[in-house]
Amino acid sequence: MNKLLFLLTVLFSFSITSQNTYLHCGKLIDTKNGKVLTNKTVVVSGKTILSILDGYVTPENSEDIVIDLKDKTVMPGLIDMHVHLESELSLKSYIEPFILNEADIAFNSQKHAKITLMAGFTTVRDLGGSGVNVSLRNAIAQEKVVGPRILTAEKALGTTGGHADPTNGRSKVLMGDPGPKEGVVNSVDDARKAVRQRYKNGADWIKITATGGVLSVAKSGQNPQFTLEEIKAICETAKDYGMQVAAHAHGDEGMRRAILGGVKTIEHGTLMSAETMELMKEYKVYYVPTITAGKSVEAKAKIKGYFPEIIVPKALAIGPKIQDTFRKAYSKGVLIAFGTDAGVFNHGENGKEFGYMVEAGMPAIETIQSATITNAKVL
Repeated sequence: MNKLLFLLTVLFSFSITSQNTYLHCGKLIDTKNGKVLTNKTVVVSGKTILSILDGYVTPENSEDIVIDLKDKTVMPGLIDMHVHLESELSLKSYIEPFILNEADIAFNSQKHAKITLMAGFTTVRDLGGSGVNVSLRNAIAQEKVVGPRILTAEKALGTTGGHADPTNGRSKVLMGDPGPKEGVVNSVDDARKAVRQRYKNGADWIKITATGGVLSVAKSGQNPQFTLEEIKAICETAKDYGMQVAAHAHGDEGMRRAILGGVKTIEHGTLMSAETMELMKEYKVYYVPTITAGKSVEAKAKIKGYFPEIIVPKALAIGPKIQDTFRKAYSKGVLIAFGTDAGVFNHGENGKEFGYMVEAGMPAIETIQSATITNAKVL
């Protein structure tokens, strides 16, 4: 049995008993202080960490469980701030909306969730799907299926023809005129209604597509797609309902409006200017780079026929730039939150992001902090 699955099984098995579990840790990563500790015992009761003790402590209660991890490095569960558990990019991705039923999406998302957990990510923020992500969150919380704790944005918000318009690229017969209920915003009133609909549907967060995107069947990958007034209305309404806002953004002007409008995180941030980096610092907005996704779409764009033709130039232009933007943002002191955009690449490969962050100049311990204590603060 997978060692992580075994450990989780042991911990959950004793969650309703008086038994404690003692983890004898050869190395233990202290994310608060950015240090690696040695020879520690972590005492767990059910799902709660009771204490961290020096040395390898033997429990007094003979019924307590001891797990020997003396040759392992132990750390908190990782948090990915940007995933899409309902889907996984493939050659079939652009036909699947027409052939998959909601139940098909649910079964796929359950598989993706388990793979994500087994990769060490115990909490994720799901930034957009069909709404199945809400049911998946609930099923995991009720221990009906296995997966990470999920905070979900339900359906992302876009504008007509924008990155999150669900009818982009369809024939006029199928296009229709989606509105706030479907997550499409074209006014301040629409903005407020769209947020309230997400709340009604069970969302934990709100996601907006502040600029064009790479994978939507639309020409621009970077133009601003919301007015400042619309973004302010979204953020104000979200706050009223106890939610925060994440903004997908590649282009600089869309990022600037999102920051001024009150969002908490900027996703991708590809063409972020030095001025916008300073604005992010001023407003204490977190940057979620998703370097892995950028590299993935660039590679797939070079495979003939993988994407619709309108997407290829965007993927080749945007994908290669994200890592360098991250390097500049980190060097300027922009707040960094770990996120990958898993689903754009295969679920379970989220950990590649750490390597790309280190390549760009962030010390390894800081990348781990970004995926643990920093993300916990943001959430």
